[in-house]
Amino acid sequence: MAERNSVDTTSDPRAIITTRVFDAPRELVFAAWTHLEHLKNWWGPNGFTTTTHAIDICPGGVWRFVMHGPDGRDYENRITFDEIKSPERLVYHHGGGDDVEPVRFHTTVTFEDIGGKTKLTMHAVFPSMQMRDEVIKNYHADKGALEHLARLAQHLTTMIQKIGQAGEQPMSQEFVITRTFDAPRELVWAAWTDAKHLKEWFGPKGFKIVACDLDLKPGGVFHYGMQAPDGNIMWGKWTFREINPPKELVVVTSFSDKERGVTRHPMSATWPLETLSRTTFTEENGKTILTVRWTAINASETERSTFDAAHDGMTMGFTGTFEQLDAYLAAAQ
Repeated sequence: MAERNSVDTTSDPRAIITTRVFDAPRELVFAAWTHLEHLKNWWGPNGFTTTTHAIDICPGGVWRFVMHGPDGRDYENRITFDEIKSPERLVYHHGGGDDVEPVRFHTTVTFEDIGGKTKLTMHAVFPSMQMRDEVIKNYHADKGALEHLARLAQHLTTMIQKIGQAGEQPMSQEFVITRTFDAPRELVWAAWTDAKHLKEWFGPKGFKIVACDLDLKPGGVFHYGMQAPDGNIMWGKWTFREINPPKELVVVTSFSDKERGVTRHPMSATWPLETLSRTTFTEENGKTILTVRWTAINASETERSTFDAAHDGMTMGFTGTFEQLDAYLAAAQ
């Protein structure tokens, strides 16, 4: 077994292999690698910060970001995910900010459960031994890899403390869906956060908004009632956690009642009482890339399993909702 914190540059002449054992469950370590709310807090060697332009953590998805070095320099980065197997394995290739720039290296990250702790191995392979040696000599990439995982260890400690304080259970498998709208970001943001717009398009196909009250502020609530084609009314609620117009919105979502309570899913007794969604709005050439990332929180194992098993149905539901938003945005311009 590898040392608790080690870097290997001898086993493979083209690779930097970094290993660390974390005193944290594998699901939590995997979540720290696959949720932007965590990545932005630990990614990179000591002294670096990260600004994300776009992220889609799914096979074929891309993470575009800038690393800001302690020397004041900015480093454009592009990671493309080749394989994601939760919570066991991540495979990606890493390049610069330009799509045509050659890939700098390929990385496989494995997460091994060792009695409740996690052995993580990060195997980065470069096109040649010369290129590997150059990044070690010029950028101290071997030392940087150790610092990278040391920062992750610090962030995991913070995650565990927060979970203990809140009494939360580990995260469910993340659901991710992305859609590009032919509309400026400010308009898409307004359609997503203003009651006068939401009541015109929000919800699955065939449903009609019959009540809509929104207080857009941290801690504020969006409370709504939707009438199904059979006449029944279903109530829902968002509680806003983070609002960063027009870029990002984080909300706790739940089913509700007319009195704004938190209720069970009317058709699933094991659906989580609360889920967390992070919606990002990225502008590109006058269009808007909207990405929803959704997980269960404060959930039992059964509730997390129910959420994870429902991803296909969630994709169908969001697809219909996005079609309605697309039509509404087209008419609004």
